[in-house]
Amino acid sequence: MSIHPVWHERADVVVIGTGVGGLAAALAAHRAGRRVVVLSKAGRKPGGTATHYAQGGIAVVLPDTDDSVDAHVADTLAAGAGLCDPDAVTSIVADGYRAVTELVSDGARFDESSTGDWALSREGGHSRRRIVHANGDATGAEVQRALDHAANTLDIRTKHTALQILHDAGSVTGVLVVNRQGIGVVHAPSVILATGGLGHLYGATTNPEGSTGDGIALALWAGVAVSDIEFIQFHPTMLFDGHGGGRRPLVTEAIRGEGAILVDSQGNSITAGVHPMGDLAPRDVVAAAIDARLRATGEPCAYLDARGIRDFKRRFPTVTAACRAAGVDPSRQPIPVVPGAHYSCGGVVADVDGQTELAGLFAAGEVARTGMHGANRLASNSLLEGLVVGGRAGRAAAAHATQTGPVRAAAAEPIDFPSLVRGDLQWAMSRDASVVRDADGLCRLIDTLSVASAGAVETRSGFEDAALTATARAVATAALAREETRGCHHRAEHPDASAAPARSLTVRLDADGNAQVEALAAAS
Repeated sequence: MSIHPVWHERADVVVIGTGVGGLAAALAAHRAGRRVVVLSKAGRKPGGTATHYAQGGIAVVLPDTDDSVDAHVADTLAAGAGLCDPDAVTSIVADGYRAVTELVSDGARFDESSTGDWALSREGGHSRRRIVHANGDATGAEVQRALDHAANTLDIRTKHTALQILHDAGSVTGVLVVNRQGIGVVHAPSVILATGGLGHLYGATTNPEGSTGDGIALALWAGVAVSDIEFIQFHPTMLFDGHGGGRRPLVTEAIRGEGAILVDSQGNSITAGVHPMGDLAPRDVVAAAIDARLRATGEPCAYLDARGIRDFKRRFPTVTAACRAAGVDPSRQPIPVVPGAHYSCGGVVADVDGQTELAGLFAAGEVARTGMHGANRLASNSLLEGLVVGGRAGRAAAAHATQTGPVRAAAAEPIDFPSLVRGDLQWAMSRDASVVRDADGLCRLIDTLSVASAGAVETRSGFEDAALTATARAVATAALAREETRGCHHRAEHPDASAAPARSLTVRLDADGNAQVEALAAAS
């Protein structure tokens, strides 16, 4: 029995999401002359996207500096622990400066060291100062502001939740959507997933409330593969305030780039002897070091001592405000921190133009696995990738829509997917699939997820619970299959990387809706 939508609309390109990847894509498709509809689960108040909360900046190679594309690529590949696609990394990095200057033409303004010269900072894993930033540590908010302003003329539908990607004969035909009026369809030959991450798989995360793995689930339900989904980056320094779950502020690692040090309650360095780069080691190394120290000591948090940084409030106003709201003065006290779920390095398999294996379906931003991040994302490469691949996906989606023309309406089947109570899922994921995993915990997690009951999905909250459950199953299945420690995937009983060549895992849903790992694919 098919669903009978109560409303219908048509577009050339539908973009799902309004962060950096989504708006960059929507603007590009609109500028290519296509009819674009943008769907957003949230209302119009600021703070609905992960882009808004990005603190550090955008990693970009500027001309006429001591930096180079080759150096940025090398740093990215090192952080990715053998699973980056070098060609994809080079393509995206080389296009970074153009994409950032385009953003500036849309109104973005970055901090300057002198008139006309952007100020550059350095973050973990980077061999050069190449991070452009805005308002100290509020780069994401400035990027979002500029894109929102540029997108003022676009058709953006708030409080519209995409429920299903519709397709027929191997091509996209539209999106099933629920809004205040009920369930409807936007018929379109091109759809761009730009839904962001999956941080709310866990009890505590730096992600906004809408980061519930939507795009991962939509792709899986449409028969599209996801890859490297087990690699979830835990930011080493999420502000610890002693309270429960939900979104918590991150403490940008640019602070460590300016000289702050990570210590335990006794003032002992946490990363000394762990990595040659110390506190500026890649995020997986630092997060694992903190996790190990807290397990050993039983203490609730570590500390970031930034008291030696001059003019801290001016340089890091966002962090200062968050700390003071938690009762901490960072100019006088070490900042209490813990690792927190932050960024999904894997996602829907797509090329550097955002194209997935389903004709007409594109993916950009955190939801996509382009080969840029591999087993661990290098700091500040996320806004870079969102700008570059978002713009490319928008242009590619516009071209596909032009070539395909209007689509035939396809029937929407009832959505009846399993979902677990969100609190139970988050507790199980935090227990068994956090910074360090092991086989016993992952098997227990898979058993927990297997008892999820199926039901109709016709609301935003119901959809999000089903999306989280589908995404959690993919993460747990891939994490159990990867019997090694690599990048931000740490297996307690397999502390070393495999001696075999690094390979990516691809996950699909079988006919019964269960996540299955396909044959390992060698990294390029």
